This record gives sequence, structure tokens and C-alpha cells, in this order.
Amino acid sequence: MTDASQPEPVEGKAEETTEKPMPTLWEQMGGMVGFISASIPVAVFVIVNWATSMAPAIWSAIGVAVAIAIWRIVRKEQLMPAISGIFGVAIAAFIAYRVGEAKGFFLYGIWVSGALGAIFLISILVRWPAVGVIWGTLNGHGQGWRSDKKSRLDYDIATAAWTLVFIARVVVQQWLYNVDQTTLLGIARIGMGYPLTAIALLIAVWAVRRSDRRQKALEEAEQAETEEAEKALRAKYETPAQEPS
Repeated sequence: MTDASQPEPVEGKAEETTEKPMPTLWEQMGGMVGFISASIPVAVFVIVNWATSMAPAIWSAIGVAVAIAIWRIVRKEQLMPAISGIFGVAIAAFIAYRVGEAKGFFLYGIWVSGALGAIFLISILVRWPAVGVIWGTLNGHGQGWRSDKKSRLDYDIATAAWTLVFIARVVVQQWLYNVDQTTLLGIARIGMGYPLTAIALLIAVWAVRRSDRRQKALEEAEQAETEEAEKALRAKYETPAQEPS
């Protein structure tokens, strides 16, 4: 005889511990706050260098980068933007110190843009557009999209947009570097950051969504075809034999 006072287990009860969703690439980069935080040390460097000299500007930029990192850590936000921010500013400051001129602070960004532009361009030429490869790798979707010509074309367009962004940064900022326009170089660094990145991101999102929809439709069609084949096989072999009259 069971105890009536004992509560019965409730079926279908959700588990108390649920896994947190994997943060998106945008979230890992810190979102809009991360983008804004990345430009503050650059702006501080330009202003302090214009008002004083290179040495105070370098230390001011590093100090601001460290302060932003501490602020993000205290708020328990994504660590990657904080760490990468300090790392990037430290490298830029070291190059400026070695070059002996304030404009050297921007060489690292020019070099990175040049390297990324070359990689993205080559990826298009070898038919492995970087945007598709990166998206498939980060999200575990694999590289099955390459078998679809339309998806490959979409990712070619998105990768080409990023390539143009990187090339534009190199051309404009290298020219300003060559003519010793340090203040304008800093303004160009910030101005060509958010607007161009936003445009390239929008094109990348467009390509990803189109490809994902197409891949989902293809998978559903293949699944439906498989189910129909299985039904046909079951109907063939499960038909009862006719009894002799």
C-alpha cells in the first residue's frame, strides 16, 4: 500500500540545470561596447600626442586600455575584447617606440589589414571564401555549403566586401602615414573602423542567412526523399503474401 501523502513525480518536468547558450561571435567580440572600447585608446593617443608628445600619448593609450580591461573584468563581461585590446595597444605602442615617431602607433593596424586583405582575396581565388569557412567552422556546420554554387557565390560576395574594407584601410592609412599626417591617420583609423565594418558585417549576415536557408531546404528535401524511399521499401517487403485459393 502506497503512502497517499507522498507526492508523485511530475512527468515532463524541466531539468533544473540548463546549459547556457553558446555566445555568438558578436557577443564574444564584446558587441557594440567592445567596438567602442577598442577605439577609445586610439582616440586618447591622438589627442594626447597632439597636445603634448609621443611618450605621454603612448602611456595614456596603454593606461586607458588597461582601465577598460579592468572595468570589463569587474563587470564580468567577455574577456576576449579586454585582453585583445591591451595586446593590440601594447604592440602598437612598442612599434611607435621602436620607430621613434608617433605615426608608428598605426603601423600594426595597417599591417594586420594588409595581411587579412591578402588572405581573404586568396580565399576567393582558390574557391574557399573566408567568410563561409569561418562561419562553418565557428558554428560547427562544416563546409557542406561549398557543394552549392549559389552559397559559394554569396560567400564570395561577402568575402569580397571584407577584402575591399581591408584594402581601403591599407591604401588610405598608408598614404597618410607616408605624408606624416599622424592626427588624420588616427581619425582615419577610427572613421574607417565602425562604418566599414558595419557594412561588411551586414553583407556577411546576408550571405550567411541566404546560405543557411538554402542548406536547410536542401536537407529537408533530402530527408523527405529518404523517407519516401523507406516507405516504398516497407510497402514492398511488408505486403502480406496471398493465400492459395
